[in-house]
Amino acid sequence: MTTTAPAPADRTAPPAASTAEVDLGTIAVVPTRHWWRWIFSALLLFVVAQFAWSLVTNDRYMWGTFAQYFFAEPVLIGIGYTLGLTAISAVVGFALGTLLALGRLSASPLLNAVAWGYIWFFRSVPLVVQIIVWYNLGYLYPTLGLGTPFTTDFWIVEFPTVQLVSAFAAAILGLGLHQAAYSAEIIRGGLVSVDPGQHEAAAALGIPASRRLFRIILPQAMRSIVPNATNEVIGLVKGASVVFVIAIPELFYAVQVIYNRNSRVIPLLLVAVVWYTLITTILSVAQYYIERHYARGSARALPPTPVQRTRRWVSAQWARLGDAPPGGTDADGPAAANGVRA
Repeated sequence: MTTTAPAPADRTAPPAASTAEVDLGTIAVVPTRHWWRWIFSALLLFVVAQFAWSLVTNDRYMWGTFAQYFFAEPVLIGIGYTLGLTAISAVVGFALGTLLALGRLSASPLLNAVAWGYIWFFRSVPLVVQIIVWYNLGYLYPTLGLGTPFTTDFWIVEFPTVQLVSAFAAAILGLGLHQAAYSAEIIRGGLVSVDPGQHEAAAALGIPASRRLFRIILPQAMRSIVPNATNEVIGLVKGASVVFVIAIPELFYAVQVIYNRNSRVIPLLLVAVVWYTLITTILSVAQYYIERHYARGSARALPPTPVQRTRRWVSAQWARLGDAPPGGTDADGPAAANGVRA
């Protein structure tokens, strides 16, 4: 009698028990709780609210006096002097700074040494000292003119230094020449940040040096130059206040004259603070759009500006209102819907 052995079990067969699918919707997602972040945010909000409350309730701020002198004629004249000094000094500083930056990058040892010496000297001397020296230049050189070299024989033209270098001119010379030393390093840093391959490729194409600089290198360098240059201009707005030492009636000097007469120091200083803040805000907005302009070559799609975001949000809200049913099924009732359409 022949006995047949049972067939061996198939080892490749799948297990009898099938794996149950996991429903991800049943898993509770617990977000991370940043307790310290919330605590510090609450403390910061409390401090800001406390300060805002003190601004309203503290009578020593004298907001009535602040409002009285905010648009006073001496203050507005001082703002005009501040803006004029800033604009002229910035043009002088950045124009001369560009030449100094090119001198620092020049292959000529003489130009390089002269530019380096200028930057070293004017960064070493305090701004207020420079302004006072320019204002008293007539003590060192009573007359200035053209004539025989290495003599005081002015046979072409001659001017009294006191008339030639007035208080306003001394302020422009001090601020502009001082600013040129810092602008030169900002511009040089921006030019150095451009890839050297851009120089080599433009030179290989036979493009003239001036066109290479102003059409290829400088537009790319402006992305690095603009933020630092704007900082310098903002610093120049506030740095122009040092010209009060030579009695130029800029904003801070005008405020000083007023509070020396009426002894209302705090409200008059707040007038200057608010005006300086407004000027700085306008310059910061201009910086944003200038940076956006020069970022066109580095980004495929520029992010929307705050104005564009606001317009899109308003358009989206109007679109949502336009999609409302004619019967007015909003929470405010039919009358509210009809009022929106009107």
